[in-house]
Amino acid sequence: MRASNVKPGRPLPLGVRVDDAGANFSLFSRHATRVWLEFYSSPDAGTPKRVIDLKPSRHRTGDIWHVWVAGIRPGTIYAYRLDGPNQPDQGHRYDALKLLLDPYATAITRRDDWDFAQRASATRSSNAAAMPKCVVTGTDFDWEGDQPLRLPWSDVVIYETHVRGFTRHGNSSVDHPGTYRGLIEKLPYLRDLGITAIELMPVHEFNQNEVTRANPETGERLSNYWGYDTVGFFAPKASYAATANQVGGFKELVKACHSAGIEVILDVVFNHTAEGNEHGPTLSFRGIDNVIYYLLGSDKRTYENYTGTGNTINANHPVVRDFILDALRYWTLEMHIDGFRFDLASVLDRDENGDLLPDAPLLERIAEDPILCEVRIIAEAWDAAGAYQVGSFSEARWAEWNGRYRDDVRRFWRGDAGMVGEFASRICGSSDIYAGSGKGPESSINFVTAHDGFTLNDLVSYERKHNEANGEDNRDGSDQNYSANYGVEGDTDNTDVESVRLRQIKNFILTLFISRGVPMLLGGDEFRRTQGGNNNAYCQDNATSWHDWRLLDENRDLHRFVHDMIAFRRSHPVLSTEAFYDDTQIMFFDDTGASPDWDDPDLNHLGVHILGDEPLVMLFNPSSNRVSFALPTDRTWALVVDTTGQGAHGGDAYTLGPRASAILEETSE
Repeated sequence: MRASNVKPGRPLPLGVRVDDAGANFSLFSRHATRVWLEFYSSPDAGTPKRVIDLKPSRHRTGDIWHVWVAGIRPGTIYAYRLDGPNQPDQGHRYDALKLLLDPYATAITRRDDWDFAQRASATRSSNAAAMPKCVVTGTDFDWEGDQPLRLPWSDVVIYETHVRGFTRHGNSSVDHPGTYRGLIEKLPYLRDLGITAIELMPVHEFNQNEVTRANPETGERLSNYWGYDTVGFFAPKASYAATANQVGGFKELVKACHSAGIEVILDVVFNHTAEGNEHGPTLSFRGIDNVIYYLLGSDKRTYENYTGTGNTINANHPVVRDFILDALRYWTLEMHIDGFRFDLASVLDRDENGDLLPDAPLLERIAEDPILCEVRIIAEAWDAAGAYQVGSFSEARWAEWNGRYRDDVRRFWRGDAGMVGEFASRICGSSDIYAGSGKGPESSINFVTAHDGFTLNDLVSYERKHNEANGEDNRDGSDQNYSANYGVEGDTDNTDVESVRLRQIKNFILTLFISRGVPMLLGGDEFRRTQGGNNNAYCQDNATSWHDWRLLDENRDLHRFVHDMIAFRRSHPVLSTEAFYDDTQIMFFDDTGASPDWDDPDLNHLGVHILGDEPLVMLFNPSSNRVSFALPTDRTWALVVDTTGQGAHGGDAYTLGPRASAILEETSE
């Protein structure tokens, strides 16, 4: 290679930047002693076609290795090798035999045999043929003026779903099942339902073959279906693309969503990586600078595991902090993403000793970043090491998945004693949780179900989890589900049981969409998607997890109910106002019309009177008995909805059936 084709290049920005004549490559590594940049002719090539040895005297500035190479165009395949101290007792795990992915790679070659690649990376031999590799990408894409929607929180209705699972089923009626394009084909469905934001489970590149177990009942190979083990934080999942251009395919999805009036929120996993513990594969960070990127144990050989997955990213190290910010900015600027939901976000609040920081610098930087200042940032405000920060996670810019909402609403409708007061707080925006930290109800992402746990159908069909198919002897998944089966465990032809279940599903839906805060609906709950009682279907890339669209035809009544409740919320802005109710705006009452005795353990029903320009009465009865509510007498009330369809409205009273809810609004008649 002629010297004129290779120049020292620039240390910043990190990653690859293409210009008219070539491309600049830049990689951080503080402790490496040698770095090689290798180019390959094909994704499965075992021998590089070009190797550039980066000399420290010419290609290193501080801790950054860099080089400019002529003739590099989008589509070029590359990777790195690094050498340095192999001293696990000091935290260093360099191995010049291992091909490594660029942490800033914006695309990674598709591999359907990731399991072989992962095994190869763990052996003492060159793993080039088996390893996925990086792909140089360009910025050529016609956005046609697209911009993020920036909807107010009061307009947001989130639909959590999985790109592949949403359309992978054979009855999804799309031309490109299981892909970004398949999701595009279903956007009219989501728009008609009333959805204004989709929250996508991980789309960053990951190893779908990471799970090596089989279903003990069928022998079917299990997989990493959910994708919460990221390999490439800048790279969209290649197998979700309908063509070889995964970056363009993902951009098409975002542009189509915005055209449909739907925001795109990504579930991002910056708390750990796919490299696992000390026995895991070397894919990227471990071989680039292990002691910088990970929180290590006191012996430096092992990894702190606050995530339950084997390792923990050293998120508050300045270098790693910048990496995370660069990734978020990339998805915001280049991919037009509207927001991010941070998996196990409390991990990002921990220092190098694992202690929770009072003012974590990363969280503050994300909240105050001038590029990210308008995107949605949502925390899963807990982690696997015991941190639970719902209501107190960082500053006001951070919204939170409200786990208290989920649990309290489930327990109320199950009929648990003493839950009426908690339920009242949840439907009013959870001021008891958020007001003290200066947050409003828009900080509360309200949900009854999410990907992690039972579907809504299963919540009212199973009293215990049924995860045997995961191959972990039913030990995985939460045992605290606050669910009920109403007499039969699982599917049943008993019409009485089914009637109660459907009514309870509607009660949950009604509660979700009348609550202040931001509602999040789990995909498929609107037509009773089931996972057969599996509350941790992370490894089920099959009909257990996929959306079975036949259920839509079987449950049109429920689908229509969800549609109508979303529309009702939209037509009554008082329900989604970004402020807590005050005493002049809302009153609570018991069946007699008097103020409830919140300390009464036998209180098992609640009436709510919303005052002002949009007067409403909402009635909730989780008990197994009918309750006759005395209605406010200063208005004339008309029924909007009753989840039993059999309530009795007479004069100044409304009799609500067992396990039911109802809404009435003022009428001039």
